[in-house]
Amino acid sequence: MIKHKPAFEAIEPNFGHSFTYQKFDEDRLNRNNRWHYHPEIELVYVNGGSGKRQIGSHVSYYTNGDLILIGSNLPHCGLTDQLTGNKSETVVQMKMDFLGNDFFAIPEMKRIQNLFEISQGGIAFEGRIKQKIGEKMELLEYQTDFQRLLSILNILNELGNSQDFKVLNGAGFSMETEVKDNDRINIVFNFVKNHFKEEISLEQMADRVSMTIPSFCRYFKKITNKTFVQFVNEYRLVHASKLLAERPMSITEVCFESGFNNFSHFNKSFKTFTGQNPSEYRNQLKTVLQ
Repeated sequence: MIKHKPAFEAIEPNFGHSFTYQKFDEDRLNRNNRWHYHPEIELVYVNGGSGKRQIGSHVSYYTNGDLILIGSNLPHCGLTDQLTGNKSETVVQMKMDFLGNDFFAIPEMKRIQNLFEISQGGIAFEGRIKQKIGEKMELLEYQTDFQRLLSILNILNELGNSQDFKVLNGAGFSMETEVKDNDRINIVFNFVKNHFKEEISLEQMADRVSMTIPSFCRYFKKITNKTFVQFVNEYRLVHASKLLAERPMSITEVCFESGFNNFSHFNKSFKTFTGQNPSEYRNQLKTVLQ
């Protein structure tokens, strides 16, 4: 079976447009679920549903929709699939200079420029701002191109003024700009995505990217600010969170289905990661998802 190669996605707005706008729903699913990166900043609103978000080296589980701003060249996976249960997904993509080289340098755009800088780590917006901006993004469907442009500026300005967000990748996160490094880290991310239920050794991973084990460990920590073992562990825990919320499986089954082979280690890791043991997490989510 051929695995997806790490992909640079070339995004070309339609002729006569400076940005890209797309709306997905049950009749038109967003099928771009592979690892990819692009120079465009991407703003995504998922209306309802729950699923996995994987931005840079950060993996987590969202409920009741999502509003994410993904910075330039920050690798990510699609947020939705046929199991997410969302009503729709709205995506806006724009280059940093989509309004000219100096537009965002003027004083009135300072907050937006700051927002773009913070987005290098990926931003998840929460609380009232998520719903408010989500509604504005859904209105783009009914607007003219010029109205959409003004709306996007207004949305970015409101996001720039909001305090209700969290940065998904810490200050230590950096993405090398060379294509070789992007491809290398994407090979790692893709392999973990496809094989996290299996045992993944450092030797196996270092070999896939043609590095020695010490070099690979230093490289991965430098890029992601996490050890490789920590990253794989977190990936498995997020998958476990998803199973606990969506599947009527026993907690033991969830443990082994998520790539853990030791139940007590799974329980301890899950509590450290989420602040709750698996059964507490599942019980709390039941009320949220209802």
